[in-house]
Amino acid sequence: MYCKGIVGFGPFWEHMLGYWRESQRKPSKVLILTYEDVKKDIISNLKRLAKFLGLPFSAEEERAGVVEEIARLCSFEKMKDVEVNKNGKSIMNWENRNLFRKGEVGDWMNYLSPEMVEELSRVLEEKLGGSGLAFKFNVL
Repeated sequence: MYCKGIVGFGPFWEHMLGYWRESQRKPSKVLILTYEDVKKDIISNLKRLAKFLGLPFSAEEERAGVVEEIARLCSFEKMKDVEVNKNGKSIMNWENRNLFRKGEVGDWMNYLSPEMVEELSRVLEEKLGGSGLAFKFNVL
């Protein structure tokens, strides 16, 4: 269904491509962060996000560990444990808990067969090819 674009909000690649193109046209208005990059270096990406929002951390805030505290409070583990994410529902009655698995980069390999990965790769190349938008498939 995903590869056919049959999801609650329409074909996902159309959303990705639209935001990607807008980020290229207006980099001061649209910031794209990937989960993989944030997981790799959350501190640098939090600083990047704060600067993008026009609210960079002060030297005093950095010395006081504010960035690290935000990283801790916004960690996957903390967010997964928030009541609404354990028991709440979102649009189209989707249970929020289904949005949280392990929060590990590359965990998708435990859910998709090689054939599914091949089909998804084909669809993404067809839909996003030539745009400059690419995804890192972290094969371990």
